[in-house]
Amino acid sequence: MQEPHFTDNPPEDLPRWDKDTLGQGSFWREFLESRPPVRYKKGRMIYMQDGGADRFYYLQDGRVEIFLSSPDGAEKILTVLEPGRIFGEAAFFDRLPRMSSARAAADADVASVGREELLEQFRTHPQAAMDMLQYLSRTVRMLSAQVDNMAFLAADQRIARLLLQQAGRDGRICCTHEELGGMAGVSRVTVSKILSDFHKRGWLATGYRYILLLDRPAVSRFVRGPGI
Repeated sequence: MQEPHFTDNPPEDLPRWDKDTLGQGSFWREFLESRPPVRYKKGRMIYMQDGGADRFYYLQDGRVEIFLSSPDGAEKILTVLEPGRIFGEAAFFDRLPRMSSARAAADADVASVGREELLEQFRTHPQAAMDMLQYLSRTVRMLSAQVDNMAFLAADQRIARLLLQQAGRDGRICCTHEELGGMAGVSRVTVSKILSDFHKRGWLATGYRYILLLDRPAVSRFVRGPGI
């Protein structure tokens, strides 16, 4: 199999805990990794849309889906999180009802942080507040990029950008075709056709329940250029 072709630069528009001040060995990474987790079995809800937000969460292991629900029960997947990501932080900080729901997409170990615990960390580690603001700013940037993605990019480019955003350092993407379609606003059949084309180009390989991104620079150039 072709080896993944990566540069030293991380995926653009993607806030992750393995970047900059929030990387391995940082205060926040060590603090959140040390928190006692709760095991959520696949399909179990972590929090519900429109509910209160007295805690935010950190995914230590497993996968979590963030999604919107319509009044008629339809769902729109916003993103699928891999270990090392925080979630539920927006409503936690603005004290407004949650705008989305979160559930375990696979068995997941999830730690949480309450308001008093967070304030104590800010008091004892002032730089932690600036690091958190930096992370939140990156999240806003990513959401803005996703809006541009849906508005201006063709379906194949939307899928390519999602692959860049969801890929770990090793290029592995643990999203199903249905999950990618939900995030990109296309059908599972369309996702399968696009991924098959990318495979023929040598940009990725597929296996059971995962995709391996082999040529990140080529996929990044494709997102910036014309569609298929």
